[in-house]
Amino acid sequence: MPLDLDELLRKTSRTFALAIPLLPEPTRRTVSVAYLLMRVADTFEDGVAWGRLERIDALTRLARALGPGREPLHAHVRRWVAHPPLEHAGYLELLGQLPELLAALEALPKPHRDVVEAQVVRMACGMAEHVARADALGNVRLGSEAELEQYCYVVAGLVGELLTAVFLLDAPQLAAEAGTLGRTERAFGEGLQLVNILKDSAQDRAAGRIFLPDTLGFAGALAKAKQDLHLAAEYVNALQRAGSPVGFVGFTSLALLLAFATLRQLEEKGPGAKVSRDEVARLSGQLFSQLAEGTAVDPLRLVASALASSSQRAA
Repeated sequence: MPLDLDELLRKTSRTFALAIPLLPEPTRRTVSVAYLLMRVADTFEDGVAWGRLERIDALTRLARALGPGREPLHAHVRRWVAHPPLEHAGYLELLGQLPELLAALEALPKPHRDVVEAQVVRMACGMAEHVARADALGNVRLGSEAELEQYCYVVAGLVGELLTAVFLLDAPQLAAEAGTLGRTERAFGEGLQLVNILKDSAQDRAAGRIFLPDTLGFAGALAKAKQDLHLAAEYVNALQRAGSPVGFVGFTSLALLLAFATLRQLEEKGPGAKVSRDEVARLSGQLFSQLAEGTAVDPLRLVASALASSSQRAA
């Protein structure tokens, strides 16, 4: 089956399937390949049908496939598909096309390929370490805020670092804001991850997965997520100050806008709350209109305006 990156994105993501197409080439293809490889790692880490040792083995083999030895994965992929880690049609289709995805990685320009390989290997190895500390079923239980921060860095902060590295390769003018981008890149990824953890916290806890330590609690994690998302807004502003391509701004702003909207739902309704498809379409439309006008995007003002108009309609 020919590899269709856009179709795989639609089947494995909600936010990023909307955001990645905003990126210009060649950034779009690099980020698509990177995201899908990281989604494979995430599928292994979350593999509820596998025990701890199976998850560690798969994550380790993924890292080796991207390392100097390029350990082949075809036989392992057949085994993983025959005995899947979880039941999700999109993730399983992605897993079955992992050899083709690795070929797409090989076809990237070497500087881009080096960035993607390094970060995916770090993610897979970091996830394997977390799973190794889980129970026999592979359920992670974080006991402190420091453990939560380290976990969010491995599964999402690395994404922020990857994006900055790729953005700098494709838009050298961003070097003028490299300091601010470097200071806020982790928060961009970690804030999005914290919102997802908060959204799924009740479901995860019922399944034996504890990502929110009792010392922090739901309210504390909400505050922490909000702080990260404000730093993420600084990241977007730095891109604009340096003359970023509009697609970079659209990509990061859309992810940030939807995360803030979800955070508001969580504050009002608690775990499990999410933004409706209609609301996603409305918020996306507002952002796209502003981008089309060519005016600077102020993420926090856009969020405030969108949420205020939402409140007025509800009233």
